[in-house]
Order: sequence, then structure tokens, then C-alpha cells
Amino acid sequence: MQGLHLTADLVGCPSTLPRMTDADALRQTCLAAVATAGLQAVGELFHRFAPHPAVAGPAGVTGVVLLAESHLAVHTWPERGAVTLDVYVCNLGEDNSARAEALLGALLDAFQPTRQAVQRLHRGVETER
Repeated sequence: MQGLHLTADLVGCPSTLPRMTDADALRQTCLAAVATAGLQAVGELFHRFAPHPAVAGPAGVTGVVLLAESHLAVHTWPERGAVTLDVYVCNLGEDNSARAEALLGALLDAFQPTRQAVQRLHRGVETER
């Protein structure tokens, strides 16, 4: 039940990046980052939203990758140049914290924000076995 939960709020991301508006491009980016970080994807779902009539430009994408170690969630807002990231890994059997940090780092590189706010939360309580 121990684990590291990372969240990041990104702004200034180029809205022209395909991963900001294309579900398949976001999927490829996420799955490559997961594999490079040494984590194991066990499921996924990506959804592109329809453009909103009150907002100019293309709509964003939401993606979730289920990990053997827990999850990755990504939400894009191309009209604002913004992205939110959520990476959580459990540490059952081994410490996956470095893998979580590597996954987050790869996604930060992929979205090229001009500003970011990253939060790190160490989760869980010791349990008796």
C-alpha cells in the first residue's frame, strides 16, 4: 500500500503538439514513456473530446494507462496550452519511486511546458502482514 503519487499542472504547452489534440498521438506518447520508465501497462483508455461551441480551436484529450504498479492519467487543454498529469505507483515488493519520477520526467519533456507545478505525495501506512 506504500507508494509515490506525483501530480503536475503544466502551462505554456504548445497547442500544436499532436499529443495535445490527437488521442492516438497521446496514447503513443504515454505508452512509450511508461515502457521507458520500466513500468508495465496492463490497460488503457484514451478519449478525444468534441470541440465546444463556445471555445475556439480543437478540444483536448484524456488518457488513462492502467499500470501493474497503479496508474497514469493525462488531461490536455490545447485552448489553454495546459496539461494535468497524475502518476501513482505502488511500492509492493520493490520501490518504484524512481520509475514514477522517470515517467513524469518523460511526460514533462514531451509536453514542453513553460511553467509547471509538481506535487509529490508519499502514500500509505504500514500494515501488519
